[in-house]
Amino acid sequence: MTPQPNPQVGAAVKAADRAHVFHSWSAQELIDPPAVAGAEGSYFWDYDGNRYLDFTSGLVFTNIGYQHPKVVAAIQEQAATMTTFAPAFAVEARSEAARLIAGRTPGDLDKIFFTNGGADAVEHAVRMARLHTGRAKVLSAYRSYHGGTHQAINITGDPRRWASDTGAAGVVRFWAPFLYRSRFYAENERQECERALQHLEDTIVFEGPQTVAAIILETIPGTAGIMTPPPGYLAGVREICDRYGIVFILDEVMAGFGRTGKWFAVDHFEGVVPDLMTFAKGVNSGYVPLGGVAISGAIAETFARRPYPGGLTYSGHPLACAAAVATINVMEDEGVVENAARLGADVIGPGLADLAERHPSVGEVRGLGMFWALELVKNRETREPLVPYNATGEANAPMAAFGAAAKKNGLWPFINMNRTHVVPPCTITEAEAKAGLAALDAALTAADEHVA
Repeated sequence: MTPQPNPQVGAAVKAADRAHVFHSWSAQELIDPPAVAGAEGSYFWDYDGNRYLDFTSGLVFTNIGYQHPKVVAAIQEQAATMTTFAPAFAVEARSEAARLIAGRTPGDLDKIFFTNGGADAVEHAVRMARLHTGRAKVLSAYRSYHGGTHQAINITGDPRRWASDTGAAGVVRFWAPFLYRSRFYAENERQECERALQHLEDTIVFEGPQTVAAIILETIPGTAGIMTPPPGYLAGVREICDRYGIVFILDEVMAGFGRTGKWFAVDHFEGVVPDLMTFAKGVNSGYVPLGGVAISGAIAETFARRPYPGGLTYSGHPLACAAAVATINVMEDEGVVENAARLGADVIGPGLADLAERHPSVGEVRGLGMFWALELVKNRETREPLVPYNATGEANAPMAAFGAAAKKNGLWPFINMNRTHVVPPCTITEAEAKAGLAALDAALTAADEHVA
């Protein structure tokens, strides 16, 4: 679709937004939200006719791109048949969505509890783990994000939790592996893995294994930096959990449904099966809010004759589930997961590596499929970040300049701290991927100016 400028409508949309919409994660008077007129495929555009290649996939959820006609049609058809129904009933769209999801989850994660999104999926996964074990504590990594609701934000490791962290949520944090900024003085992936696992086990021993209900990890952390765990780490966590009777929760909200070039990121790690796995976002490309928890047989059995004390009014909403059914079928029929894997390996990965060779501000490139991050630095030798941890205002000016340069070149970037994430739709074409890399190339010159 060719965007048709209509600044008058755009001004009205923006005025209403500024008068009445309270935006998340923002100081309300310091933001200037763009007014979006439309979106299709890998692009969106504003009312002034500016068109952007979306390297954010919304908030890393439009895995099949915007406005896929088959998913739009499925929502319309479901709305004409049954717009909504209470969660205590068996409904075709809900049953089929659960069947399709369970058919792709690893191991025996065959029961699906539907939520409205990723944060409440994490809330319920933690509740299930605590009730299943009769224990209270949950261990999570410092470099992590698990959602914005009360328990989920307290489990989160990054600075977004600070304002809400009362220190009373039963959460204990540990360092997960990240060789580029190792907390374990490791020189290679093997050392990083071994030392991270020893640190995790030491943490459990000193906390008291009998008090720990669950360990929760993003299979591949998302907004915390897209750090693929070293070989053997997730298997090691699985073994530790088995040894101490701890529930292993993997958060696949961001990494799931094709994002890494496999249906779930855990599929990259042979033989690793969590006890609970959370999902959302890509399950239906965010067309209608949906999330859930995939549950193992052992934990499902805990609630076979004992009521699970939790639920949501819109659990398994028919419109959301119909969108999930259509999305999963589209991904299967159109080879979307395979496209993400191929372009990640053949275009995005090599292209980002080339940018790293030519731009001194790029300290490291890491990722899989359509899930990548560039670590931006002031100095490659010392690995000093381009901006300080959790920088704002003037301290964040170098990253702001990079972001402005990307937008000027028609690319909408995903920036978090000293990283830019490359997370386009999994349906992106090779031509679009190359166009995005070219725009990044131009924008990185703005970051290079701040290299010491």
